[in-house]
Amino acid sequence: MLKFIERWFESLLWNSRFVVVIAVVASMVSAIAVFFISTVDVWYLVVHIFHYSDPSLSPEARKLLHDDTVTHVVEVVDGYLLATVMLIFALGLYELFVSDIDAAHGSRSSSKVLLIESLDDLKTRLAKVILMILIVKLFEHAVKMKMDTVLELLYLGGAIALVGLALYLTHASEGHPPDGGAKSSDAPQDH
Repeated sequence: MLKFIERWFESLLWNSRFVVVIAVVASMVSAIAVFFISTVDVWYLVVHIFHYSDPSLSPEARKLLHDDTVTHVVEVVDGYLLATVMLIFALGLYELFVSDIDAAHGSRSSSKVLLIESLDDLKTRLAKVILMILIVKLFEHAVKMKMDTVLELLYLGGAIALVGLALYLTHASEGHPPDGGAKSSDAPQDH
């Protein structure tokens, strides 16, 4: 009897992992919603950009429309990146807790980005996309910035340097050599 209760309890514990399906479905719905919102934003962006060629537009209004359009494009990229994070998160949770996605493993067109093998793998992939979102946000704010002092320009330069360092460290943590893996043709090669 004790062995039966133990097997039943262990089975219950093991099957409790399926509660993750709720997070998977919610993440997929969120990803689809953000993809939809970003796509609608692109549609309105394209519709409104035709005003740019209006000859009656003053130079100031044209500059404002230009800056707003560039900012809007950056926001759309940010939205698509966020949707991608949700998609990777959903697929990763499913692969880690429920089952391998056979279609992804058997497909030649599937990206290695979508194949998650461990929790650390999922965290690494999410961190890379989140870093890209932060870079896009920095770019969005940099476009809108009005630099009135040298100190503000220095702050922007420092932020760009930190982004470069973050990208370098991310690249280096994957085991890539600092030169990007390029081999010099002048270097002697062993045979």
